Amino acid sequence: MQKIINVLAVASGIVSAAVVASGVFVYVNRDSIVDSIKSQAIEAVTGSLGGGLGGDLPVGAPDLAAPDTSASAPVPSAGLGVPTF
Repeated sequence: MQKIINVLAVASGIVSAAVVASGVFVYVNRDSIVDSIKSQAIEAVTGSLGGGLGGDLPVGAPDLAAPDTSASAPVPSAGLGVPTF
């Protein structure tokens, strides 16, 4: 019976050491893990766009229409904006 208890105690110690080692590994490498997850998330988002934004957008003034100068704003009359009858 003592042998079984000793085997269970050693196995428990090994599992506890593995959990602590895993926690230390994650803590030490947390910055690289976060950067990796961020880059994977950005790739997933930009990949789902299907490249629809690449090169299809108009760029520069030649793509824009010339302004219409024929219409001008009405000249306000002097006064307080009260209409005259």
